[in-house]
Amino acid sequence: MDDTFEIEAHALAQVLDELDYFQILKIGQGAAPAEIKAAYYRESRAYHPDRFFRTESADLQEAVGRIYKRINEAYVCLRDDARRSKYLVDVSGPDRQRKLRFVEASEQELKKDKEQEIGTTPQGRKFFMAGLSDMAAQRFAAAERNFKMALTYEPANANYKAKAAEAGKLVKSDASVR
Repeated sequence: MDDTFEIEAHALAQVLDELDYFQILKIGQGAAPAEIKAAYYRESRAYHPDRFFRTESADLQEAVGRIYKRINEAYVCLRDDARRSKYLVDVSGPDRQRKLRFVEASEQELKKDKEQEIGTTPQGRKFFMAGLSDMAAQRFAAAERNFKMALTYEPANANYKAKAAEAGKLVKSDASVR
C-alpha cells in the first residue's frame, strides 16, 4: 500500500459527511444504472476493509471502514429508481446538508408518500385500483363508486378524495352530454 492512498483515504474520511452519494461514487447526478453499478464496484474494490486487515494503522482501518460503509449506503440508495429520485430532490433542495444521507427517516417518508398514493389498507387499495381501471375504461360512474368505497376504508386519504371528485365531475359532464 502506498502513502498517497493512505493520505487520500484519511482526507476522504474527514470530508465524508459533506459529500453526497454521487460524489462518493464519483459519478454525475444523471448517471445511468450501469454507471452507478460500475462506480460502486470500482470504489468498493478500492476501499474494501478486507484489503486493509493486516495494516498496522488502526486509524486507516477505521477510515476505510467508514468510507466502505458509505459506499455501500450510496449504492443501496442510488440503484433503486424511487430512492434515487427522492434523494436527488433532497440533495438539490435547501436542506441539502441535512439530507445528504438517505436514512431510515427518508425511507419512511418515501413509504408514506407511496401509501398516500395508493393507500394503507388492503380493501382501500383494492377499491382504489378498481376505480383507476374504471377511469381508464371510461366507466366514470363505476369509478366514482369504487373511489367512494375506498374512502370508507381510508376517509382521510387525500388522493382518494381527489380521484372521487374527478370521477364525479366526469359523471356529471358525461350525463350532460347525453
